[in-house]
Amino acid sequence: MKKLLVSAALLCLSPFVFAQASPADCEAKAVSKNGKPLAGAAKTAFMKKCTGGAQAPAAKAHAAAGCEAKAIDKNGKPLAGAAKGTFMKKCEKNAQAAK
Repeated sequence: MKKLLVSAALLCLSPFVFAQASPADCEAKAVSKNGKPLAGAAKTAFMKKCTGGAQAPAAKAHAAAGCEAKAIDKNGKPLAGAAKGTFMKKCEKNAQAAK
């Protein structure tokens, strides 16, 4: 479980830390904080982000801005917390599917 949490933290920071790189460079960087190589889903996600296979930050920001305006409840109040997170995730996924 600890390995998964460390990997998740690393993956959250990777779009800011890594630019587009070759798969060989990313393979060498795919290690956890304790120096062990990543494996499974953690490695796959890391490789995707490291090589630039993930969505571009500008496109994601644009989709988030459109979804942010739509994140309101039936009473017209802005969503917050888990409800907002779920709505934003679904909205951004639908925005990418439409492109």
